[in-house]
Amino acid sequence: MNTSAQLRMMVFASLMTALIAIGGYLSFPIPLIPVPIVLADFFVMLAGLLLGAAWGSASVGLFLFLGAMGIPVFAGGASGVAVFLGPTGGFLVGYLLGALVIGWVSGKGKPSSVKDFIALLLGDFVLFGLGIVWLKTVLKVTWAKALGFGLLPFIPGTVIKMATAIILVRTLRPYLKSLLPREDEYRA
Repeated sequence: MNTSAQLRMMVFASLMTALIAIGGYLSFPIPLIPVPIVLADFFVMLAGLLLGAAWGSASVGLFLFLGAMGIPVFAGGASGVAVFLGPTGGFLVGYLLGALVIGWVSGKGKPSSVKDFIALLLGDFVLFGLGIVWLKTVLKVTWAKALGFGLLPFIPGTVIKMATAIILVRTLRPYLKSLLPREDEYRA
């Protein structure tokens, strides 16, 4: 195990955690809908694409841990375990599993924009799937209302975030290649 490589990955994972938290502060409420538009999910996408499954999900896990411990990192500065029990709790858990799926799919084989797009689609499917099921359960609404509250208003923004993530990753990967260790350097 290369200690220097581990340290570099911890630094990048911590940076992604900070960006996810900042993305939560960039929150835009939608009238009559309990789920705000945030940029945190954009940084979750980048964490999975740039850091891979293990470190991308570790950065999201740290974000969730900090929020659960009372540090105001969730949308609009919210924090605490109660947020996980509220309408957006499923989306928060979806961040973790979404980053894992995105990192796993995009990390297989040679990098490509098509593979990254598929990874983002699958990751967002997991994120929104968990979020909508939880939203329906907590609010005790129909599937139609849960989809109306938790998916439909977010489709255009999610498409824009996905396209931006792919363009940004395509631009950043050559530069990060020299900074990020190869996977075999930081695995035990």
